[in-house]
This record gives sequence, C-alpha cells and structure tokens, in this order.
Amino acid sequence: MTTAAGALEPATPSPPAVINEGCGNRRPYLPTFVLAASTVWLLWVGASTIERTGNLGPVLAAGRAELIAPAVLALVAVILACERRWPAERRDALALGHLHDAAFFAVHVIAVVPLMTLLGISFAQLLGGHHQWIEAPWTSSWPRWLLLAVTLVLMDGANWLAHWADHRFAPLWRLHALHHTQEELSVLTSFRAHPLSHVPGFLLATIPVIALMGNQGMAPVLVTGYVCLGTLPHANLRWSFGPLGKVLVSPAYHRQHHSIEGPDGFNLGIVLTVWDVAAGRARFPARNTPTCRTGLAGRPLRIEQDAGGRWRPGLLVTQLAEPFGTDAPSTTGVGRLDGSPEGTQVSRSWG
Repeated sequence: MTTAAGALEPATPSPPAVINEGCGNRRPYLPTFVLAASTVWLLWVGASTIERTGNLGPVLAAGRAELIAPAVLALVAVILACERRWPAERRDALALGHLHDAAFFAVHVIAVVPLMTLLGISFAQLLGGHHQWIEAPWTSSWPRWLLLAVTLVLMDGANWLAHWADHRFAPLWRLHALHHTQEELSVLTSFRAHPLSHVPGFLLATIPVIALMGNQGMAPVLVTGYVCLGTLPHANLRWSFGPLGKVLVSPAYHRQHHSIEGPDGFNLGIVLTVWDVAAGRARFPARNTPTCRTGLAGRPLRIEQDAGGRWRPGLLVTQLAEPFGTDAPSTTGVGRLDGSPEGTQVSRSWG
C-alpha cells in the first residue's frame, strides 16, 4: 500500500472561537424548512408505496442489509485498527472527534438508513412514472455485468454532482458544512452528516438506475461494495493506493478535500477520481507531502473540540438544528466554489 506522507504528531488545533454570539437574533432559515418538508413528503410517498404491498418491515430490513451490511461493519472495524497502527495523524483512541463521529454512526444506523431506503423507493416511484422518456431501451441487450458497471459509474457521477452542489449553493452548504467541521478525521467521519444532506444525492443517483436498469434494481452486493468504497476515503491513514489512486479515491486524496488551509472545491470524488479529473478539480497527493489539518477555518460552527475537553451529547442535537436557523452574517468559514482563482481563499458566509 503506497502512502503519501509520514505520520504527524497531533495537529495544533485552531484557536477556539466564540461562535453564534447572535443566538438571540436567530430566525428561521426558510430553504432548510422547505427541504425538510419536501423530505417528509417523499418519505410518505415511499412508505405508502411499500405499505400497499404490506412489506414495509422486510423492505426496511433489506435496505439496512445493504447499507449497514456485515461487510461495512467489518471494514469500519478493520480500518479503525489500521488507524491505530498507521495513523496519518496520531491521537488518542477516545479523542473527542472519534466519540462524536461514533454518535453520528449510531444516528446513521437508527435514522439515516431507513430514511435513505424510503427515499430511494420514493424517487424510484416518482421517476418510474416517467419511465417512457427516462429509460434507455437499448440497454436491454447489454450483458448484466456491463449494465451494472456503467450504472455504478454514472451513480458515482451523480453523487459527484450533488457534492459539487453542496459546495456551490448556500442552502446545501448549510447542511454539508457539518461534515467538514471534523478536525480529527477518521473512518467514522463518513457517517458525520446531516440527514437532509442525503436528499439531493439520492435523487440524482436514482436517475441513472431508472434510465439504465428500469425496474431490475441494483444487486445488493454492489450497493454494499459502493458503500464500502465510499466509506474508506475518510480514514485517518496515509494510503494513496499507488497507481490505483489515479482512479479510486484514497484517504490521502480525500483528506485534501477536508483541508483547513487549502482551496475549497477540489477532490470532490466519492469513489472515483475521474469526475474530478474531467472537471479539472483533481489534486493528487504528492509523495512525502505533510499531512494536512482538517476542519473549517475559524470554527464557524459549534464543534466537539471547542473549549471544555468533554464530549457533550447535546452538541449533536445542536449541530443538527443549526441549519434551520440563521444568525448574524459575521460567522465565516472557508472558501466556496464561486469561480475564484485556484488557491484563493474566499469568505463563506453563514447566515
């Protein structure tokens, strides 16, 4: 396994910042409420579709078996062990970032996986009603293996586009920013995400499935494999995958996307790097380059590493609630995808 750099000593954290001083001036942020209401409606569509067949329980269990399969859990366990043995950045096993991401993993298993399952069914139901102009009839003669491979590649492209939108549009960034607050990146950071942030990606990723496969559906093993490949890049490891890293997103490649110092909008790939390369947004890690620090400059959001030194469960609720309210626009973070020249740091307003 090729590595990008030697392990670092613990990174010097960003100076604690007083954030959200204007909580008394907070007011509802309408776009987030609109997205939440739309998601509730989509969940109702998905649940109603399943309920007509009387298979709600089995369908949710099947979704859980794909998204939190034994292979996913085994991968997480193995990578956690590798992070202790070959860390990109040394830290305590019970670091605050690890504890907080573990809490998000629990939320992912309990709430996000059912949500993602129902969203997938809902989008399939809604888009399936227009199958006559969405489906590509010529794919019926393709070998099954080729059809699955092309569908997975296009699904990854759809997820790349959704990730690009997360960094480009303020309402989506408000949800996605939570994922970028982690200053102690680990494989569990894959699950550190606002539940609503999954909606655009699921909608876009459903389109190539309907277009190419109709009602055939994806093989569960391939869905599980894609989840595993999408989870690995957040690992606190120096792995760059050698020549294979030019195609697959590696931990060293994706860590640069989370950099607290570098320009934003690069290395957006989920599983494949080809979309970054095609968009001119790929920055492959150079050998022996120091491991970069991660997080959001200035700590514009409440995070577990703030002053206190103790993990607080209530912080998770606060972080999930933050996108629903807006405060004084003085809180800023790192650069946004706004066409700025490469390497330029620009203010990203929160409010």
